[in-house]
Amino acid sequence: MGCCEATNPDLIGVPVYHGEASFALDRRTVLKGMLGVAGVMFVSACGPKPVGEGTKVRLAFCGQLLCVVPYEVARARGHFAAQGIEIELVYTRGGNAAMQALVGGAVEYAGTSFDVALQAVANGAAIRRFASTGRLPLYALAVAPQRAEAIRTVKSLEGTTVGISGLGNADHALLLYLLQEAGADAHAIRFATIGNNLFDALRIGQVDAAMVQEPALSLIAGAGGRELVNFMEMEDSRRHLGGPYEFMGVAVRSSERDQRLPEMRRVTRALAKGLADTRTIPPDDIVAALPEALLAGSDVAQLKQIIERYRLSLYPESVSIDLDAVRRVVSAQEVANLLKPGAVDLDTLLDTAAIEG
Repeated sequence: MGCCEATNPDLIGVPVYHGEASFALDRRTVLKGMLGVAGVMFVSACGPKPVGEGTKVRLAFCGQLLCVVPYEVARARGHFAAQGIEIELVYTRGGNAAMQALVGGAVEYAGTSFDVALQAVANGAAIRRFASTGRLPLYALAVAPQRAEAIRTVKSLEGTTVGISGLGNADHALLLYLLQEAGADAHAIRFATIGNNLFDALRIGQVDAAMVQEPALSLIAGAGGRELVNFMEMEDSRRHLGGPYEFMGVAVRSSERDQRLPEMRRVTRALAKGLADTRTIPPDDIVAALPEALLAGSDVAQLKQIIERYRLSLYPESVSIDLDAVRRVVSAQEVANLLKPGAVDLDTLLDTAAIEG
């Protein structure tokens, strides 16, 4: 279940390492349906570091730029260093790969969408989620320019073809939940599984609508398409989901939780500072904090506009985990038949001690 498509999906120009040898998983921690993800990409080839050795830690996450912003801001502005932590931010090709890295012992922490954490735990992974850095999914339901006048409501998607990245992915689950809430018949919709490059199919009308991210949404709107539902806007999320929807956050291996708790508290303090900066500093300063390689090929002016538009909605005021937001993700997973009711004990998965301490 992919957390999101990467802004730079091939991580072109980002220093990476194929660390396959570091990812042997035992039977109890195999993530069913997740291990088909193409290789995990690492900045460093080092093996797992023993708990308590020094202050250098590795945190893996997907390459979606809007996900990584608070982490890079916290790093660039010295918030990790101020907590005595030398942070190594490890880019992977998707949240599943980041979770695989954590479960396999190759990194100390992983930042993924909450749906990835749920699926990991449902399939045997022993992890604890202890901080939140993103409170809305990075998706919007957009209508092709050729169909913008005909499709004005979610219900009117019946009888149409809607593009998604893949069956069972986060965008598919969200779409199914949205259809149910709108009283639309999901069986009356054709789902086209296109992968990450949904923009072109939507732009030329190969599909009537699609679940897209930025900057595809801005480009489609500029071409005459319609934003039907934009989950990146808090107002739309409240209207269609009932409020925030737990997305990006940090997890640790359960076996190391007690030993790492003081370190986890320092990580959360640094991320809290990074979130505060992300919500307030000029977009120019945010972009300056990002690695140049990550921005390769991007329209930087457009990126600044996107950050300015969404940052107060996407990034929470604190790293505290919102239980209502968590339950919305669980509900969407259950509606999509991706998670059986009661399959995950939230009391075991969620850990608030790193924030309360």
